[in-house]
Amino acid sequence: MKPKHQRLLLAAIAVVALVGAGLIAASALKEEASYFYTPTTLASAKVEPGKAIRLGGMVQKGSILRGDDGVSITFVVQDQGRSQPVAYRGITPDLFVEGSGVVADGRLGPDRVFVADSLLAKHDENYVPKELADIDMNAAQHTKDTLSQ
Repeated sequence: MKPKHQRLLLAAIAVVALVGAGLIAASALKEEASYFYTPTTLASAKVEPGKAIRLGGMVQKGSILRGDDGVSITFVVQDQGRSQPVAYRGITPDLFVEGSGVVADGRLGPDRVFVADSLLAKHDENYVPKELADIDMNAAQHTKDTLSQ
């Protein structure tokens, strides 16, 4: 076999291996992917109960109800047009409050209540941690004391 044909054969084998690896990765990710829905898109979509999805929107004011056990919570996620009831069991993030953004991973139950497995609380660009709330950022910005002088 000529060296030219050997290189061509190796290139063909490499291409087939890359395509095969891509197909295996795509099939594995297909089962793990969760689609993002807002309450409006969830209401119009035909999502079967039990399918892993992600729900995002704003926590409706006055909708957070905590259970007697201290870890069960129900609330309503809303967007401009619709709202979706959510049930969650676990410790909520510190930023989870009424009127804030939330992204919940979970499944739609047979009763059309979204059962969340995890919650991610979102904040805006003006967020300041509680520990730094008393610091005057303008004074710190104008100081000449830095580590790299």
